[in-house]
Amino acid sequence: MKVLLPFAIHKIFNFPFVGNITAGFPSPADDHLDKSINLNSEIIKDREATFFGRVEGDSMTGAGIEHGDLLVINKGSEPRNGKIAVCFIDGEFTVKRIKIEKNVIWLVAENQKYKPIKVTSENDFLIWGIVTNVIKYV
Repeated sequence: MKVLLPFAIHKIFNFPFVGNITAGFPSPADDHLDKSINLNSEIIKDREATFFGRVEGDSMTGAGIEHGDLLVINKGSEPRNGKIAVCFIDGEFTVKRIKIEKNVIWLVAENQKYKPIKVTSENDFLIWGIVTNVIKYV
């Protein structure tokens, strides 16, 4: 799975915000249209370290990340076991769940069609950033 990178956000936009939307019995929302939401502050916690990338491929479908989704990536977040990360390995970007063992890092797909990738000293490898949000198109 490739991730096309990078582009950063530089403008602040406020959008109308309805509030919480019930997935059960509907409630009138017209009374709440005077509120607004700032998407920058909602999804971007560190402006200088935030980038976006578009997903190509299907290796992370089990985590709800699908082809065409837009990833919000924080380069300043600490890579920890179990996090979904954008990694640079052997000249290409990929998005995978990182599994950190004693002296081994694994890049684990969330699709059974793909085997885990064991990172070795022979690989040119960097955990480029941690995925903080996924923007989906329906």
